[in-house]
Amino acid sequence: MFDIQITGTNIRYADDGISVVHVQFRANDPESTVTLNGYIPISAEDYQGNESIPALKNVVRTKLIERLTPEAE
Repeated sequence: MFDIQITGTNIRYADDGISVVHVQFRANDPESTVTLNGYIPISAEDYQGNESIPALKNVVRTKLIERLTPEAE
């Protein structure tokens, strides 16, 4: 399993509050032979209640799996 580190958050606001949150991350596999980094944009709804680092790690892990897993055709 990849070790995910949250390296920052960039909160974008709209007139009525948060519009999107970019969660910057870095991830390594156990042997440190594969490294991923970047950011995952999450909605205000996904961010609310998941502001803690452990919760954000789970959100990033879920979003990464969704992006890396090919959709069934």
